[in-house]
Amino acid sequence: MKIIEITENKKQYLDLLLLADEQETMIERYLYKGKMYVLDDNGIKCECVVTDEGNGVLEIKNIATVPEYQGKGYAKALIDFIVERYGKQYAILQVGTGDSPLTIPFYEKCGFIRSHSVPHFFTDNYDHPIYEDGVQLVDMIYLRRRL
Repeated sequence: MKIIEITENKKQYLDLLLLADEQETMIERYLYKGKMYVLDDNGIKCECVVTDEGNGVLEIKNIATVPEYQGKGYAKALIDFIVERYGKQYAILQVGTGDSPLTIPFYEKCGFIRSHSVPHFFTDNYDHPIYEDGVQLVDMIYLRRRL
């Protein structure tokens, strides 16, 4: 298993990026200003994009695992890599996500705690309703982890 930084042609991973953020115009807001990593384990299994948000905050903007490999620890391995790689440069690692029973527990298992929310983020910023596990996502929930 190896983790590779992608510096060119990031859109070659668009299908994977769209698993975590289903509107391409939203992905374009952060894809090229962020650092992108892919996890290769006999093929690409997972990707992650992080951005510097200032004031010592690094944010996970997108993290997704190929569906048939979900639940095998690849996303956690990428988060662990990000923590190790950037732990001395940043004070906080944060992630914004929908209030979903699929994603919130995953981040909590990775050491994140709820920080704050942005009301109506998904309904105000996406051109269609976003659903996860049958639940419409409305507010953006931010979770943070000290580095």
